[in-house]
Amino acid sequence: MFFGLAFAAASIEAGLCDLYNLVNTVLTVVVFLLIVTAAIVYAGGQLLGAETRARASVWATSMFIGALIGVLIFVIMPMILGTMLPADQDLTTVCAAYPAD
Repeated sequence: MFFGLAFAAASIEAGLCDLYNLVNTVLTVVVFLLIVTAAIVYAGGQLLGAETRARASVWATSMFIGALIGVLIFVIMPMILGTMLPADQDLTTVCAAYPAD
């Protein structure tokens, strides 16, 4: 029975580390692309007419807010995933044993 519990704990740790590594790698790229795209859309909208400028400003603001929400998720996610581990373990030290694929 103890072996089954130890195996389940190891697979939970592996799953949490996989999720942690996935979100870290994907979210950084998405946030960067949202900010760059928002800047391009805003700058492009400034070159065109008033209606297009207004729409581009709204789109750029939406992309920037999406990037801020992504940063918020990036900051809060390790705390949430860390609560699923035992009290004496830290998410970054546990995930050091599980390399990112």
